[in-house]
Amino acid sequence: MALFVVLLKVITKQRPGMNAADLKLKIFRQVDSLDRKSLEELSGVISNFINSYRSEQEWDALSEKERRGIDYSISELDAGKGVAHDEVMAKYRKKYSNE
Repeated sequence: MALFVVLLKVITKQRPGMNAADLKLKIFRQVDSLDRKSLEELSGVISNFINSYRSEQEWDALSEKERRGIDYSISELDAGKGVAHDEVMAKYRKKYSNE
């Protein structure tokens, strides 16, 4: 969300009293003038922003207990107490193989 606010401030820098319709038109004109490469880069930035915003919403929707559990798990991994995914998968493939 912070990136979006910064982008809006930059876009509206020239006219801070700009209404939503004028802002949309200004953004459209700026996007419309981009070459393909810049347009693809902007698309990536927008996708990242949207995904980041969704991630923040999902985090905010978690209970305090769930957040603490995730934070604890991350600290365990940072301390080297985790097991690599490949190792776990190999162990259980061997254990439950049909051979």
